[in-house]
Amino acid sequence: MTARSRRRFVKAATSAVGAIVTTVSHGEAQPSPRIEGFDHVALPMKDVDKTTAFYRALGLRVTNTRAGISVYIGSQMINFHRPERWQDPAFTLRAPAARPPCGDLCFVWSGTQAALNELLARAGVAVELGPVDRDGGRGRTGSSTYARDPDGNLLEFIIYP
Repeated sequence: MTARSRRRFVKAATSAVGAIVTTVSHGEAQPSPRIEGFDHVALPMKDVDKTTAFYRALGLRVTNTRAGISVYIGSQMINFHRPERWQDPAFTLRAPAARPPCGDLCFVWSGTQAALNELLARAGVAVELGPVDRDGGRGRTGSSTYARDPDGNLLEFIIYP
């Protein structure tokens, strides 16, 4: 190979590597935009005081807002709209047919079944069913216990092994 051929080869190879590096650093290496999870869910409620007391009795942080109450579960939130809000015909940023009870929520419980039963009993919550085995959203089977909140929304508490 002559010196001139070598220079052409090196220049071509350098260009090709530069194009590959640019593609990788500006293309495939960048994560694609995607849905990462839920930020919050919104549900209508009938009774602000009962709903607030209920979720506080479960040990969750509850804050009052102008539109309703916000219940925090880790980094997620449930917004419960006040009756005067969800019944207002001008409030259209909601599911138009949503009326209490319309929620079916599943919470992950990190403790034992005995500790969950104790929490529910202390909060005055009647267990409807459970514990029973259920396939959960994490791709595994867990043990679920079902109850209802004051509006009648179904609450599932799942324990993963």
